[in-house]
Amino acid sequence: MELKNCIIGAGTFIPHLSYAGDSIIGSDVNFGAGTVCSNFRHDGGEHRMVAGGKLEFTGRNKLGAVIGDHVRLGANTVVLPGRVLPPGAWTRPGEVFTGA
Repeated sequence: MELKNCIIGAGTFIPHLSYAGDSIIGSDVNFGAGTVCSNFRHDGGEHRMVAGGKLEFTGRNKLGAVIGDHVRLGANTVVLPGRVLPPGAWTRPGEVFTGA
């Protein structure tokens, strides 16, 4: 497991071979093995994120995920930068979570 600049809630489990960078992760979240919360755009551009129903610029070139409480991320899930997973969400193993 590797973490960088994260806020992590109580009872959250982030096991071996997982990465989370610049993310806010709620309580009682389970990362399946190999899950990655990506935080960097390949073009080095500024991240945008949906806020109040609109796509907004964040002013950041690194931005991970915002993950609600009780989320379950299947093994080898990739969460793209700036995505929000609502409380109780689940992903399937190998899923690329785009937020769509």
